[in-house]
Amino acid sequence: MKTVSDFVLARLGEWGVQRVFGYPGDGINGLIGAFGRNEELEFVQARHEEGAAFMACAHAKFTGQVGVCMATSGPGAIHLLNGLYDAKLDHQPVVAIVGQQARSALGGDYQQEVDLVSLFKDVAHDFVHMVTSPVQARHMVDRAMRIAMERRGVTCLIFPNDVQDLEAVETPPREHGTVHTGIGLTAHAAVPPEAALDNAAAILNSGERVAMLVGAGALEAGDEVRAVAERLGAGVAKALLGKAVVPDELSYVTGAIGLLGTQPSWEMMNECDTLLMVGTSFPYAEFLPKEGQARAVQIDLDGRKLSLRYPVEVGLVGDARLTLEALLPKLKPKTSERWIKGIEKRVSRWRETVVARAMVEAKGVNPQRPFLELSSRLPPRCIVTCDSGSAANWYARDVHLREGMMGSVSGGLASMGCGVPYAVAAKLAHPHRPVVALVGDGAMQMLGINELITIAHRWKDWADPTLVVMVLNNGDLNLVTWEQRVMGADPRFGDSQWLPHFSYADYGRMLGLEGIRVTDPEDVGPAWDRALSAGKPTVLEVVSDPEVPPMPPHISAKQFKAYMTALRKEDTATGAAALRATIKQWWAS
Repeated sequence: MKTVSDFVLARLGEWGVQRVFGYPGDGINGLIGAFGRNEELEFVQARHEEGAAFMACAHAKFTGQVGVCMATSGPGAIHLLNGLYDAKLDHQPVVAIVGQQARSALGGDYQQEVDLVSLFKDVAHDFVHMVTSPVQARHMVDRAMRIAMERRGVTCLIFPNDVQDLEAVETPPREHGTVHTGIGLTAHAAVPPEAALDNAAAILNSGERVAMLVGAGALEAGDEVRAVAERLGAGVAKALLGKAVVPDELSYVTGAIGLLGTQPSWEMMNECDTLLMVGTSFPYAEFLPKEGQARAVQIDLDGRKLSLRYPVEVGLVGDARLTLEALLPKLKPKTSERWIKGIEKRVSRWRETVVARAMVEAKGVNPQRPFLELSSRLPPRCIVTCDSGSAANWYARDVHLREGMMGSVSGGLASMGCGVPYAVAAKLAHPHRPVVALVGDGAMQMLGINELITIAHRWKDWADPTLVVMVLNNGDLNLVTWEQRVMGADPRFGDSQWLPHFSYADYGRMLGLEGIRVTDPEDVGPAWDRALSAGKPTVLEVVSDPEVPPMPPHISAKQFKAYMTALRKEDTATGAAALRATIKQWWAS
């Protein structure tokens, strides 16, 4: 007998799903049993359901396909939520499939009974339903997949465990009250009308100092972004999720923007008279032009995002690549090169600053140094994942992605713990490509060390075993420490900030991986060379100085005053060390 579970997995396969990330439990026993009978669909066992959801999100990011994750009822389903919110806030298509207690027990306060429809109603608000009849299974799977793709968001299917083992109904009866869905492709009107393009071109052509801001929605439009920027004589700043849109080595690319951003991006946004935003929902208004300073045009696939972060005169709903392609012939080359030459000069000077700051002497290793040393060593077509925390600062500024590379972080949610699960998903989707994960020690202790077990279990199946997990070991939840100082005028609170000692390299070796521990800054470059050529996944542990500040591109008088107040409250040695490190960074600028 073919069960509902057999049908669900087969239907997912018809939609092009190749793997499902999850963790078993008795609430999904029927579905897990069906995997044993399905030869096409791979079940990827994570160490924790949160990691499985992160992997599904990363799969969507690095393939453009729907990511699917699965968990049991009750606690298993609850554990998925953080990774699913990561997908929701970064607009990634993910389907969550979760188990539930038998229909006969629902409402009886049964063990592990949770109101899952209500639980998932926010994260999967576009579509969350419980399957209570075999006749529903087809349209439930079809709608969950289609809506996840169309809304670029999370959907959720809930299967009571008794329903999973019922006999499947592949074709609903042709009668009143049934739903008949299909898998066919959907075509979209991907380019705005000519009149709207003409209006946008008129604004962009009239500007003398044009700035571009690109995000994840422009990842497939790199060539078009370059062509438009060069036609308009524009500088290009990148939201962190859009880091791979255009190569960092281009002379007019100012790099990251915001708290993690660069000085050239800050200056460009403060001086531009025209702004073109493409595929971005960058949230920090203080790093965009002042209202009224710049005329603005925005391109986004989702019309709800238009004029959300900055007031725009023309909002274009459309595919970034196709819209820029249609817009380009209407744009006129700028006759003056003064603006773009100024941007290029600032970018060149900033790149020297980044190197100088990374090479400043510190206690142990300057935390910028491993990111800088990696940048020139990145293998072609590699994939870089980065966790949240101070590591994201250095990834944003010191790591230059070249043509054909990919990279991602937890953007909208900025969740800790994503870096290693992202790397696992990247490697499973692209086993021929090298992968590098950049992770702080806090995030590593949270989830990363667990998913190293997954890497150790699976790496021998990969065509290219190169996967390096670089752990920035400073013993401190560092970004929060700096936020306490600069935003709250509070000193580091040791009970919350200092981390337990853990030997990450030794742990990697215990798992059968390569493990390298670096304490001398001169050993950082050779350690990267060794890790990238090890022939097996490697844990690269870099012992770094927690007092080197992740300096934002602009520090207000209020923030400076708070910082100095916090340092005066610190114990003498720590406060003095942080102040010396800060002065050295300023001096290197």
